Amino acid sequence: MTTAVPHRATTERDRAVPVGGPGPDRAVPVGGPELREFMRNWATGVAVVTSRAAGHPVGCTVNAFTSVSLRPPLLLVSLARTSRTLAAITAEGGFAVNLLGRRQRALADRFATGVVEDRFAGVAYRALDGMPLLDGAMAAAVCAVTQLIAAADHVLVLGTPYWCEATGDADPAVFLGGRYRTVSPA
Repeated sequence: MTTAVPHRATTERDRAVPVGGPGPDRAVPVGGPELREFMRNWATGVAVVTSRAAGHPVGCTVNAFTSVSLRPPLLLVSLARTSRTLAAITAEGGFAVNLLGRRQRALADRFATGVVEDRFAGVAYRALDGMPLLDGAMAAAVCAVTQLIAAADHVLVLGTPYWCEATGDADPAVFLGGRYRTVSPA
């Protein structure tokens, strides 16, 4: 069930240690700039995770989203501990994942950098069990939170999807190298 995750400073204990011990060449993790450059080489889809807070829709753009398991069905999204969307998900016990298509880049930007209170202004959506589903999304799922796992300055939110829908539009928004890309057939 849902567990509150208190905010705390990262400690030495939070640092990952490779199996078999740190080893002389692996004792210190790489810094943020190096890891950021490394991750720029990993293509990801783009999604907007939504929930509600005090009866109002909230959401943010993410690319740290994945399927964990099909049996049982389980999805994972990673959110900053300071995220208003995380606070709403924790309070509501549920969230939706809206997978965006290539033509929804402006929507991805809006939910990534726009004024938090204005993100839904003029955005068409419907709600299922209070969870906002963005019109035109390539696919969407509504999940019940099953577990929250503290991980450094983020929280991994695990959810069981109980409703999914796909439009069949296979033209996803893809992010690589710090910008949006187009997927071309092989």
